[in-house]
Amino acid sequence: MTISGLLILVIFLFYSLILADPNLGAGTIIFTTVGRSLYGFDIFAAPVDFCYSGEGELRLTDGVSVNYNGFFPSCPSSVLSLLHPNPSAFGDDPFDVLVYVTERSGYSTIYADVLSSISDTSNRRKVVGNPTRLQFPLLPPPSTTAGGRTSVSMKDRPSLFGDRVIFVSTHEPSHLPRQSWAAVYSTHIPTGATTRLTPPGVADFSPAVSPSGRWTAVASFGRRGWSGEVQELNTDIVVFKTEDGSARNLMVEHGGWPCWADEATIYFHRRSSDGWWSVYRATLTDQGADPLSLVSINRITPPGFHAFTPATATTAPELIAVATRRPTSQFRHIEVMHLNKGGGNAYVEVTRLIAPHAHHFNPFFSPDGRRIGYNRCRGGRSGGDPPLLLENIESLSPETFSVFRIDGSFPSFSPDGRWIAYAGLPGIYVVNSNGSNPREVYSGNAFPTAWDWKRKGVMYTSQGPDFAAESTQVDIISLTLNEDDDKAEPHIKKLTSGGTNNAFPSPSPDGKWVVFRSGRSGYKNLYIMDAVEGESAGIYRLTDGPWIDTMCNWSPDGEWIAFASNRDDPERVSFSLYVVHPNATGLRKVVPCREGGRANHPWFSPDSKSLVFTSDYAGVSAEPISNPHHFQPAGEIFTVNIEGSDVRRLTHNAYEDGTPTWAPFYLKPANVAESGQDVARCRFDDCRWLSSPDQVVDASDVSSC
Repeated sequence: MTISGLLILVIFLFYSLILADPNLGAGTIIFTTVGRSLYGFDIFAAPVDFCYSGEGELRLTDGVSVNYNGFFPSCPSSVLSLLHPNPSAFGDDPFDVLVYVTERSGYSTIYADVLSSISDTSNRRKVVGNPTRLQFPLLPPPSTTAGGRTSVSMKDRPSLFGDRVIFVSTHEPSHLPRQSWAAVYSTHIPTGATTRLTPPGVADFSPAVSPSGRWTAVASFGRRGWSGEVQELNTDIVVFKTEDGSARNLMVEHGGWPCWADEATIYFHRRSSDGWWSVYRATLTDQGADPLSLVSINRITPPGFHAFTPATATTAPELIAVATRRPTSQFRHIEVMHLNKGGGNAYVEVTRLIAPHAHHFNPFFSPDGRRIGYNRCRGGRSGGDPPLLLENIESLSPETFSVFRIDGSFPSFSPDGRWIAYAGLPGIYVVNSNGSNPREVYSGNAFPTAWDWKRKGVMYTSQGPDFAAESTQVDIISLTLNEDDDKAEPHIKKLTSGGTNNAFPSPSPDGKWVVFRSGRSGYKNLYIMDAVEGESAGIYRLTDGPWIDTMCNWSPDGEWIAFASNRDDPERVSFSLYVVHPNATGLRKVVPCREGGRANHPWFSPDSKSLVFTSDYAGVSAEPISNPHHFQPAGEIFTVNIEGSDVRRLTHNAYEDGTPTWAPFYLKPANVAESGQDVARCRFDDCRWLSSPDQVVDASDVSSC
């Protein structure tokens, strides 16, 4: 995540920094998302017969923010009639409508782009990079409710049914720990009126509407809570009426990412007993039956490679598009499967021939079945907006605090609001709070960052490996920056000795002490030492026990220290949030771990009355296999009062959010972009658990140019 050597393009040259009202706890919350700046997804399309058509890949979306999970409605003119009062104004040129998910404007929503037909070669030049393209949001923007909160939520995998868009949203809380908020909704496009189709307390993912529009199939998690598994959710395929969610019926046990070939055929993926992810076909009762029932299930893709996220072509039922991970490649690619060709199924590679060293996700067909769409990282060669150093996120209370994602871990503000420090893993960086002048101030691996409250330019961090055992060589250091010369090397002082995993320093507001985590007893507990001289001037043990106490933060009023601990169940990686007075009295639990869950990285609000933290309390928001790798695909940012009341979810996505901080300065909501975008920024991991089982692979059924 290093940005050394990159020039900063400042979209807004200066943020006004206003001291927050201490009675409101206002300010700015900044957090990181694992790998998020590396994606830069756009939606592309390539010919199914790429080897022989002579046609190249088209980028269909505009390079703004992150765009993914697209599809083409079968009747674009009917969609356009919903979006524009006079569709005839577009003339007689053929066009397509692309519907997709986008994260522009600081929140997730669903857009429709009107494009010149990608099947019309004479007009195809208008598709890519057209600055006058027509774009329409299909969902109303977040609005403030009577309770003063905005309706921010994640949106995913849209489908259309008449004048309605069907999609996943995390708008409504589940009220149960680690149970997903994901549910399927239907929004009336002309009015914005929205109806929940998923029953209360149930989690549904990946909706797909049948060709007639009568039925919707979903990957349903039911009423189960998330166990922490990041590989497969073990969802079931459930079908219900698209109109109102009625006639809900379990079709297939163990299946995900459904798609319809016709009214009686659903394709889906699952992890097979031999270890390979494969695509299956479920045959249902004849068209018109009510309710539908299952007739048979057949495995379509053989062992020897992973295949998932299938898509069908309504105009070419013999074609199935799949994403694959073959043992011969470290990348996810799109292939088209020809059913029953030559007595078997034949596979034609598409994306490996175009971008062999990029991951490709979630295929879909063009209306004529001749092109295959997918999302991938646009990289440097395809243009689009540069990655963001600071990305504004829609806030629950925009008048009270702003929220930003930063391209770095463990961010923190200097007390005067002048600088933001963050960890690059490796490296510690400092950037002006308006996004300008980034610089590396420490080159080794270090985490996290915390500024001294009294001594200007002094920052604390821990140098050494992260996620390490108690005896690992990790020490607390202070870095003193030269305020008058930002090119001068900082003065480094080592504050701990012995190197027994001393980490997560947090100074007291009077500038005299530092609380930190140490494994010197054989267990990770909390200690307090002198902020200037370190443990050589004395050390005080704050917590003591055969468990992990870590990720500590000292409150601005000096009264409390918050930390994460697994003391409830030391045998499991389950962390609750606690607060304790600096004299070791008043210990109490603020956020429980909830049956194996995780609440981590607490940070106090400016008024010391609330905490911001990361947690998997809201479960998983999307099928993990449909996204890049995340260690914890359920990590979201929350706030809570230190008494444990009023838990509020700030972020809604399928990524891993973490390491938040809460500063007493209000940064006006605006993005700051990095220049120097490079293809290397797209080198992120596919799901790491997609390793190949130890089997012999026959790749002779894959054709290539």
